Amino acid sequence: MNIKKIKSYMMPVSMIVGTLFYSYLAQLAFITPYLIFFMLLITYTNISLRAVRFTMLHFWLLAIQLVGSIAAYVAIRGIDPIIAQSVMICILAPTATSAVVITGMLGGNTASLTAFSLLSNLTVALVAPLMFTIIGDHSGFSFWEELQSITQRVFILLLLPFFLAILLGRFLPKVQNKIRNSQSYSFYLWNLALMIVTARSVDFLLLEGRAHFSTALAIFGLTLFICCIQFYTGRRLGRYYSDTVAGGQGLGQKNTILSIWMAQTYLNPISSIGPGAYILWQNIINSTQVWHKQRRN
Repeated sequence: MNIKKIKSYMMPVSMIVGTLFYSYLAQLAFITPYLIFFMLLITYTNISLRAVRFTMLHFWLLAIQLVGSIAAYVAIRGIDPIIAQSVMICILAPTATSAVVITGMLGGNTASLTAFSLLSNLTVALVAPLMFTIIGDHSGFSFWEELQSITQRVFILLLLPFFLAILLGRFLPKVQNKIRNSQSYSFYLWNLALMIVTARSVDFLLLEGRAHFSTALAIFGLTLFICCIQFYTGRRLGRYYSDTVAGGQGLGQKNTILSIWMAQTYLNPISSIGPGAYILWQNIINSTQVWHKQRRN
């Protein structure tokens, strides 16, 4: 069995391992932000800022990401605030760095998707702290104290890898090249992070999930709807700008590891079921798209 075939099975295997050994792996939750940091650093070292070009499509996608997340939360919070948080984080979550790979497999514009992925991640770093401070339940701290705390942690996680990649390229190009040539390690870091966040989700569900079974069921259904809508809307917008694939992947394929960590850290932990379910839905859609593409070829 070659490496490509092994990688195709890694995601379900990681989730199964996280489920079976949840009591042990859940204790490693503290390393999740470090894994995310290094995954982003590896990705950013592979981006040439000179080649990044933003288009109107990118700003439309970003507007849907931001306005859509707020609108969804406001619309649902009166019914169930946990479901509202779950749906909100699935829309707000930035584009997955791996979306560039899927875009290339589908014959899309990888340069366009790379530009939007960068824009999406940096914007979430600026907007998310304010939203989490307003929405989250953080008793014992003032609004400004909580905002400062979340901003500091999110900025370090999402912005520091970007600036560090720029500094390495400017002052330590040999180090940057070594990191750039280690892109495959990002995949293994992602799977390790997936094991851990799955374990933490299972651990939490076993403790409190029985009391929220109907909520979890509703979240699964809504995230399927949200996932399909985002892929569809992104593709329709992308078609208008002759960038169909990048539009669909940019809006639909999310950095679920980051969104699960954010939900577990800053929102009601039950809301992390949303991005957890989103992993399943987006991978089904991506697998179907790749299968259809290969069949046409």
